[in-house]
Order: sequence, then C-alpha cells, then structure tokens
Amino acid sequence: MAVTDAALSELDVDALFKELLERLRLLLGTDSAAIMLAEPEAWQLVTVAAVGIEDEVRHGFRLDIGSGFTGRVAASLEPVVVDRVDADTVASAVVRAAGISTLIGVPMLVAGELVGVLHVGTIEPRHFTDKDVQLLRLVADRAALASVASQHRAERAATLALQRSLMPSRLPAIEGIELAARYLPGHESGVGGDWYDVFRLPSGHLGVVVGDVSGHGLRSAVVMGRLRSALRSYALIEDDPAAVLTYLDRKIRHFEAGNLATVLYATVTPSRDKMVVSAAGHLPPVVVRKGRRGALLKLPIDMPVGVGNEQERRSTRPSV
Repeated sequence: MAVTDAALSELDVDALFKELLERLRLLLGTDSAAIMLAEPEAWQLVTVAAVGIEDEVRHGFRLDIGSGFTGRVAASLEPVVVDRVDADTVASAVVRAAGISTLIGVPMLVAGELVGVLHVGTIEPRHFTDKDVQLLRLVADRAALASVASQHRAERAATLALQRSLMPSRLPAIEGIELAARYLPGHESGVGGDWYDVFRLPSGHLGVVVGDVSGHGLRSAVVMGRLRSALRSYALIEDDPAAVLTYLDRKIRHFEAGNLATVLYATVTPSRDKMVVSAAGHLPPVVVRKGRRGALLKLPIDMPVGVGNEQERRSTRPSV
C-alpha cells in the first residue's frame, strides 16, 4: 500500500497518478483525491486524475491560478484547508455535488517550481493532522517528479520528430555540384533550433542556409520551423541575401518577439562559380580550395535576427 513502492515506477504517468490517488485515499480514509497540473502559459490548473470526483477529468475542469481552493494552493505554494465547501470557497461544481465538506490541498513542486496541486476531501468534517500533511506532501513530490519526467520525454520526442521533419531528408541533386551534410547537435538534448537548408530558386540560383534559433527544446524547434518557411518565402521575392535576412528580422521581431537567431544565407549563381552571402550573427563558412588549406570566408557579420537593431544588413560577393 506504500506510496513509495518501487513497483510504481514501472507505470506510465497516467496509471501512476491513478494508483497514487487510490492508495492515498485508502491511507487517509478520504472520499476524494485529485491531481491538477499547471499550464503556465494559460496560468491555469487542469484536473488530469481523480478518484471520487472523476467527472472533473471527464469535463476537463480548469481553474485560474489564484482562484478557488486549488488556485489558492497554487498561488501560495502552501497547503490550504477548506472546512466549508460552497460556491464561495470551492469553484468545482463536481466537488460540491459530491457532498465534500472538508478539503486539503498541497502544491506539487519540483526545484521550487509549481507543477500542480494534489488535494483530497471528505464528506464528513475532518481535522487533518501534520502527519496527514506530510503524507500529502510526499505523494505530491512523487507525482510532481513523475509528471516532469513524462513531460520531458514527451517534449523531447515531439521536438525530435519536428526537427527531423524540417531537416532535408535528401539534398537536391544539382548538376555540377556535389552536396553533403551532417548534423551534429551541440546541446546534450540533441534537439532544438538548429537547421540547414538547400533549395533551387526559379532564377536558377541555389539557396544555402545555416541557422540556429536561441535556446533548445520544442519551443526553439517550432520557431525554427517558422523561420525556415519564412526565409524560403522571402527568397522567392528577393534576390539579395541581405534583403531576405532583413525581412526575416522583421518577421521574428513582430511575430516571434523575445526570440533571436543567427542565420547565414548564400545564393550561388546558375553558373555555380559565384555566390552572394549575408551573415546575421552566424559564424562565417569555411572555404576549401584545391591545393589550399581551409580558411574562414572573410565577410562582415551583422546582428542576429530578432535583436531589434535597424542597421542595414550587408551582402558579400566572394569568388568561389
């Protein structure tokens, strides 16, 4: 019956939540138990698991952090007890309809950050002891760690899938040019906002892009996908790489505020003997000529896109 049973670690997060709540209800002799997880961007809590008040899960009950009983737990990050359940003290109609008279909730925390709220309730009035609160905190800690671990696994899988879908699965076959690419992630998670791209333009020019959105994880990968598509669109209406990056800078500052990216964009002429390059905060490429050692291409490096600097961007026309 212990909530620290090692066998619980073999369950997926949904089954773990349900089992923890069932065991907790039996250990404390309560009539209800529920877990609400925080959604920081919406500043809300949503019920994801419950026993005794299962309709909260079925109805997708949501509550603003700071409002109602569980909202106060989330806002204060401290246990809260309610010994008079009515519309003024408890927002959930499901809890009120179940006849719950006493509720106690504790925050689910990881490294001091709010993950959610665990609460239990009784139909008969009940005084919860310090020992009861300690048990609730123990279960809340375990549930919080399991939730964060599950979230990280799901986010990493989603990020990896998104990143792979946006990376070229096969570089285009271009007569007179041999193309090859290898992606080696610099961050330990292996996923994020890095990208490269090669595409033909209607003019016969070849577009080559290397970019890196700040940060890592799913959010950076999503922003990367938007920038990749936007750059391709701008490349169809502007021949000058500096102009393309100027448009991209405006796009990220207006629609992706708070993000920034380094980008290098080059176009290669149809004759494949000349190129035009513009760099937005990105490292210059290495050029290797037959019989010579590789060297960094000499070109001006402008500010990354998204910084907000209105300085005119520059293109360089080195010979290749």
